Amino acid sequence: MKKEKAIEQNRAALKQLLLNKSALKQDIADDCEIVFESFKKMIQFEIDALKKVIDDPRIRLYTEDKGKFEMHVYIGSDVLVFNLHNNVFRLPDNNPLWGTSYFRGNENNGYFGIINVYNFLAESFLKNRMEDIGYLIGRVFVNHERHFWVEGKGMLGGMFKDPQNLQLSDDIVEIIVQLAFAHALEFDLYIPPFEYYDQLTVLQIQYIGDSLKLQTAKRLGFRMKGEEN
Repeated sequence: MKKEKAIEQNRAALKQLLLNKSALKQDIADDCEIVFESFKKMIQFEIDALKKVIDDPRIRLYTEDKGKFEMHVYIGSDVLVFNLHNNVFRLPDNNPLWGTSYFRGNENNGYFGIINVYNFLAESFLKNRMEDIGYLIGRVFVNHERHFWVEGKGMLGGMFKDPQNLQLSDDIVEIIVQLAFAHALEFDLYIPPFEYYDQLTVLQIQYIGDSLKLQTAKRLGFRMKGEEN
């Protein structure tokens, strides 16, 4: 009898987890798809606006929609990849946000969908240089109430850090997009150390005449983690 009672209690607990936590995660995932559509619309709007004021045909300004989870933005010599992660994540227990009233009052507020923003060289995509490196320059975290915060480089990581008082809107999405564009354009290609290229294989030197196949990145030869914003 005790065994049957324990089984029923376990099943009841599992029911609550499924109805509460699993449903919450699905709600966030579904809503983040809507949010990501807003990002894609604002990205296209901003690119169209830039086209109207820039008449130099050498400057790349266009987008490639890669489906509901990804969009590529060609801007100048860069590509920004906006990517919606298809999972929902909980803030780690040691995150200081748990100390704020908004998160203490409701644990559900600490679950977020994530939109990642990566920066690549445009030539890496156009010439299919599969070994080239891109960098994560920003992450947008959005919860079930569309409270959000942004983690990132430069202004991307400095403006939106108070999720209990911030809610996502189209105007804010447009600002985030503009900041991502600006950071990519200001994030220059550095000359790699001489030692990086001091030895090549025959195969590598044969590739150079056709299309540069050596691994390329904006900070080639340097560790991004050690850089100041």
